[in-house]
Amino acid sequence: MNLMTPEILDRLVELIRADKVKEFYWTKEWRIIRKVRRQKDNNECQRCMRAGRYTPADMVHHKKEVRQHPELALELDNTECLCNPCHNREHPEKLNGYHRRKFDNDEQW
Repeated sequence: MNLMTPEILDRLVELIRADKVKEFYWTKEWRIIRKVRRQKDNNECQRCMRAGRYTPADMVHHKKEVRQHPELALELDNTECLCNPCHNREHPEKLNGYHRRKFDNDEQW
């Protein structure tokens, strides 16, 4: 299943150039692909499943990144369901600069 059209691809390339790829994830076409992938994977993390664990999926991941392969952004076979820990292992660069404070107030008790 691939919903990519030349018009959608052109728009996605524009978003990539403008560093606004996140807007792609609000499109109708992506929501359709995401829904179908979640159904096919039973909304289970595919990496955990291969390791013999059941973990609910938190997201649908592109195996080949959208920025490098925009033509595959709506290709169902280029997606898989992942839980947050597996997705974070796949994209550790997205965690850079993120440091959760141990305490949210000055009392720290």
